[in-house]
Amino acid sequence: MLLEIDGLTAGYGPVAVLHQVSLGLSEGEMVCIIGPNGAGKSTVLRAVAGQIDPSGGEIIFRGEEVIHQDMEEKGRKGLIFIPQGNNIFPSLTVLENLEIAGAILRDSERLCHGIERVLEKFPMINERKKRPARELSGGQRQMLALSRILILNPRLVLLDEPSLGLAPLVVDLIFKEIQEMNRNGVSFLLVEQNARKGLSVSHRGYVLELGKNRLTGTGEELLNNADVQRLYLGG
Repeated sequence: MLLEIDGLTAGYGPVAVLHQVSLGLSEGEMVCIIGPNGAGKSTVLRAVAGQIDPSGGEIIFRGEEVIHQDMEEKGRKGLIFIPQGNNIFPSLTVLENLEIAGAILRDSERLCHGIERVLEKFPMINERKKRPARELSGGQRQMLALSRILILNPRLVLLDEPSLGLAPLVVDLIFKEIQEMNRNGVSFLLVEQNARKGLSVSHRGYVLELGKNRLTGTGEELLNNADVQRLYLGG
């Protein structure tokens, strides 16, 4: 297993949001977490990333207990977090955003090579590299956020709501890029409110409810599950 979470309890201040949540992810997998609003989906990612400090449980990444390590430590070990919404610096140029994303590398040669990969793969970013990131559309901003994966070449990406606020055609484009990155060896733990889309591209999925595990299975099994269809897929 690349990532093992066992009995994770976490929240904000005295309020516990997650209660003994357990899940796992193997090398090369894409795993999706779904559930209603308030189920604790994003809290799982924040706890694993090191954005909040869990009060209990275990988080094992690449065989090492990392539950109380901070985001920078985990980032250097190949685990990165791309949050939902405000995940770029709008007042900085597109190029400056890429440079900041790669600062964790502490290796100017690797950073330059990574930025070159991004500019070659995404002509849209290359064309706007000297422009403020605030001028980008929602889809372009999400693509800029995802481009840090090409710079850092992580083992595992924690990705929170990549389709949030985007038009359907743009969502398809974003997920196409995510799937390509996964085929190239990057593993993903994904939170996605669009449950049908998230499960359709994932190897496996977990359903959370009230901060607890409810269901698990392959993406296909959960898509065909009567309870999942009724509660989350509008069927």
